[in-house]
Amino acid sequence: MEYPRLMTAMITPFDGSMEVDLAKARKLASYLVDSGSGGIVVCGTTGESPTLAEEEKLALFEAVVQEVGSRAMVWAGVGGNDTAKSAALARKASKCGVHGLMVVAPYYNKPSQEGLYRHFALVAEAADLPIMIYNIPGRTSVNVLPETIARLSEIPNVAAVKEASGSLDQVTQLLNLTRDRLVVYSGDDFLTLPMMAVGAYGVVSVASHLVGRMIKEMIDSYVEGKVKEARNLHAKLFPLFKVLFITTNPAPLKEALRLMGMDTGLLRLPLVGPGEKEAKEIAAVLESFGLI
Repeated sequence: MEYPRLMTAMITPFDGSMEVDLAKARKLASYLVDSGSGGIVVCGTTGESPTLAEEEKLALFEAVVQEVGSRAMVWAGVGGNDTAKSAALARKASKCGVHGLMVVAPYYNKPSQEGLYRHFALVAEAADLPIMIYNIPGRTSVNVLPETIARLSEIPNVAAVKEASGSLDQVTQLLNLTRDRLVVYSGDDFLTLPMMAVGAYGVVSVASHLVGRMIKEMIDSYVEGKVKEARNLHAKLFPLFKVLFITTNPAPLKEALRLMGMDTGLLRLPLVGPGEKEAKEIAAVLESFGLI
């Protein structure tokens, strides 16, 4: 199976009553694919997954598959901090027509490496679909170590890793241990090019909501050996990559989309929108890119 190098971790649009807006989700997914994304991750961190009910997640999976499933890979975020519930959601998501499952490391519980192994292994066993492990210690308070991921890579359907530890040392060690058994994605836009330089495959992006074509051009340039062009695009995109994390994701992104005329609603508590100073910085960067 050939995986897309650029995937987008899609936000979840809400209406004025803070209900999931499936029509906007369909429209946004189509826009993202038209803008260069070969894959969409639904109900990940950027999609505010902790505040979504199971029935909302399943409805989003079905809607996005129906809209873009014939044109792009759709990955369902099914991870949580309860292994049995994550496995149950994996089974239900697999019936929605998704192409793969993203499973975040359990948060708050702080399991051992053995506990992490058993968690991911059980979820992988629950559904006959490719599994992407999502390692983001800054959100989960636990780091899935390369040795643990290497063990997991022996499971046939553990196919990919979204690595957001922020450590190129860890990425290099992971690649050395797993070799060609896993597809490794950057989980941070600003590390896409550096991670590809040490062997990563692509990115699960946030900024691709805004500049998908430019990110795809950067990735394609690097793959084609046009390193200088890729480096120049990375440098140009860097201010946007950084401002989108000026406060907790996806608050800056939703503000940016609002400024661009694509209102996707507010954030569900406990997340709130950016403050006045942050909003001005977001607007200034968007203006410098000609996005507003």
